[in-house]
Amino acid sequence: MNIADAVVAELNSATLSQPVQAVRLFVPNFDLKDMKDLHVSVVPRELHVRGLDRHRNSYDAAIDLAVQKKFKKGDAAEIDPLVGLAEEIADLFRLKRLASFPGAVWVGTDHRVLYSQEHWDQFNQFTSLLTLTFRVAK
Repeated sequence: MNIADAVVAELNSATLSQPVQAVRLFVPNFDLKDMKDLHVSVVPRELHVRGLDRHRNSYDAAIDLAVQKKFKKGDAAEIDPLVGLAEEIADLFRLKRLASFPGAVWVGTDHRVLYSQEHWDQFNQFTSLLTLTFRVAK
């Protein structure tokens, strides 16, 4: 969870195209009426441990980061800024260490631009999912 908290801190201190107030959660569960506001959720996803050498292990922590907001029309003018924000967030972590957890090194990002077709069709909600992976050796 230290890595997820460090991701939240990094996001909340960043200057992005839209104001972001990221929150660490285990289950991002919101009422649909609250989704008219932008939500950025950080969720610890999984941890892979492997032997690195005779004295250390390598820990790869996957962190899911969701960008969500209810839309009115779903046209490019409304959705493009949300896609752009998700891309900015991905760029924020690329090739960097976390400021408040410098032992964690970014090793990759997977980005599903439109994570949930169901959210789009049933709820008029944009949901984009980034999975950030950080490595710690100890």
